Amino acid sequence: MNKSISLGCVMLCLLLTSCVSKKKFVEQTNELSNVRLELDNKRKELADCNKLVKSKDATIDAVNEEYTKYKTESKLREEQIEEYKLQIADLKKQRDQQMTQVGDLTILTKSANDNIGKTIDQMKEKDQYINLLQAAKSKADSLNLALAINLKGVLTQGLSDADVNVKVDKTVVYVDLSDKMLFRSGSSTITTNAKIVLGKIAKIIEANPNLEIMVEGYTDSRSIKTDCIEDNWDLSVKRATSVVRVLEQDYKVDPNRLIAAGRGETNPVASNETNEGRSQNRRTRIVILPKINQFYDLLKPMN
Repeated sequence: MNKSISLGCVMLCLLLTSCVSKKKFVEQTNELSNVRLELDNKRKELADCNKLVKSKDATIDAVNEEYTKYKTESKLREEQIEEYKLQIADLKKQRDQQMTQVGDLTILTKSANDNIGKTIDQMKEKDQYINLLQAAKSKADSLNLALAINLKGVLTQGLSDADVNVKVDKTVVYVDLSDKMLFRSGSSTITTNAKIVLGKIAKIIEANPNLEIMVEGYTDSRSIKTDCIEDNWDLSVKRATSVVRVLEQDYKVDPNRLIAAGRGETNPVASNETNEGRSQNRRTRIVILPKINQFYDLLKPMN
């Protein structure tokens, strides 16, 4: 009897334990499912966040590019303004000196008065000439600035900054083109892609008939000698001539407006001790400058 009671107790305990374990298993299974569902939701939220970050990064890059463009144009205008300020300061200084000299003359004879009158007339003529020079330079600077911005906007499309560099220096506009973009290594033969770039330049040249074009070839300091090339001077001249021929023959630019010049390894823009420096020195420069008679026309007073 006692054995039967004990056995019953043991079985009852096992049954209760089994029920509790099964209930706990079900709860943990449900909890695991909830955790997995929440994890999936978090992953989806993370993916959405990553897409948003990429979109914002693209927007930031576009804004930075636009800012760089405006900053470059602003720098050109600031340099022009500073040059005008220096010229104005110099003219004011001349005027003050002239006024001081006149003020110091307290006792004047009639002859001296006549001489001063003539001097003042001459000063007026000089001031008028200075004003004409200033107006002419202002016109030339404005034309050059507009031309440089136009060239930069057209030529930099699809090209890296290392291949094309446009800048304004006083009364001329420079366009530096890298040799790797224009020519095959050690050759003066122009590539097909380079002709496309020269075609863009030709259009702008044709749109400004009062400008002359000088093409200058440059090399690095490493010597070269082949069956067709004598030395660096020879290579630079041949490259400049090749560019001029393309402008004349392929794009019908008036040859009377074109000048070809070879500069060899002179006037380097970087050190020839490094590959990067030598690459910068191997370039072709297109110099756009006003004709002399055009500059004299700018000096004519406006009616």
